[in-house]
Amino acid sequence: MTAYKSYHKLFMLSFLSIIGIFTTNAWAADGGNVVDSGATAWMLTSTALVLLMVPGLAMFYGGLVRTKNVLGTMMHSFISIAIIGILWIICGYGLAFGKNILGGLVGWDPRYFFLKGIDNSIVLHVPEYVIAMFQGKFAIIAPALIAGALAERVYFKGYCLFISLWFLFVYCPLCHWVWAEDGWLHNIGAAGVIDLAGGLVIHISAGISALVVAFFLGPRRGYPKNTMRPNNLVMTLMGAGLLWVGWFGFNAGSTVHSGLDTARALTMTQISAASGALTWVIIEAFLFKKATSLGFVSGLLAGLVAITPAAGVVLPVGALIIGAASTCVCFVALQAKVKFGYDDSLDCFGIHGVGSSLGILFLPFFIRSSWMADASSSIGHMWTSFDQFLVQIKGWGVTVLLALIATWIICIIVEKTVGFRLDKDKEMAGMDHSLHAEHGYGMLTLN
Repeated sequence: MTAYKSYHKLFMLSFLSIIGIFTTNAWAADGGNVVDSGATAWMLTSTALVLLMVPGLAMFYGGLVRTKNVLGTMMHSFISIAIIGILWIICGYGLAFGKNILGGLVGWDPRYFFLKGIDNSIVLHVPEYVIAMFQGKFAIIAPALIAGALAERVYFKGYCLFISLWFLFVYCPLCHWVWAEDGWLHNIGAAGVIDLAGGLVIHISAGISALVVAFFLGPRRGYPKNTMRPNNLVMTLMGAGLLWVGWFGFNAGSTVHSGLDTARALTMTQISAASGALTWVIIEAFLFKKATSLGFVSGLLAGLVAITPAAGVVLPVGALIIGAASTCVCFVALQAKVKFGYDDSLDCFGIHGVGSSLGILFLPFFIRSSWMADASSSIGHMWTSFDQFLVQIKGWGVTVLLALIATWIICIIVEKTVGFRLDKDKEMAGMDHSLHAEHGYGMLTLN
């Protein structure tokens, strides 16, 4: 019996040793860079959460347009998954995160062409496939945001060409400058431009581009004389809810690990979103004696876009102030839209462009002291909030300039090639019928 127990222990030790060898080999690559299963699990979850934002955006936008355009508007979000999803693996990941080429204008790495060279690659203890797919979801939602400015009045083929060119000539260069290791905006000042999850790269670039598109296309026929009511605010509310949930992956996933920074980013996201939503409700209650569901979700988004660049560096009180301040400036921006006469149909510029601009420029004054101390230590002298503010202004100015110029050129190219603005008959009939031969609801009401 004693001999049996000895052999049994020897067998189990041998078995566990073999399992350990194979497990180590399975979880290590690239010179022993071991995969962190916890961080990988969180990044997989975050990737799914960010993708969830695309149908959330489709529902949010789809509920705000007229009945005859609901499917066409939702298709603007969904088609981005296919078009940008393919472009990302062909060349987008390389253009965004490869090494500097063309004087740092974009990046490139042959390994990233069709992702052919990352099959065994591990980055920050996470398989690079996961990093590539996470970043790819950001690339998908960025051009889809612009659809809010051109709703109800563009050819589907023109929209498809527009987002393809915008992705290649606006998103990828900007992403490289801000987030790539050798990107020039990533390396100015003590710690580069602070943009955790896309205040510059996604929201401001999309918001400014939306403004350009709105002016280029002109208003919808009948705007603003005719009232253009949302067809389904219930769907808009549900879409906003999906965006809120997805935003936790958007911001907290951008820390690319699972730890203290992740918890901070998630917490600040929640605080700013709640602050923005409540502030809009209070404003409406004070001015109009009623609080609207559309106002609530507008404030919610204002808080979310403002905290997107700042969630990793500010404290709770900073997140609270940024969310509330963003709502105030976005509320004013939406009122000014009527005065200036442009038809940013679903307020992409008024929310994303304006709100995230506030977040980018306000965040230096709410940075936690430990971050500022680390920045000072890295450069060998005192680094102040004002120093970082100047860096943020540079990043903001570059983003605005690139989006303005490139988007106007892209609009001209699209209009001169496949056509951009719908002709009168198709616009009056609605995109669902004239472009997709479908109806969103059983009984079509051409409102």
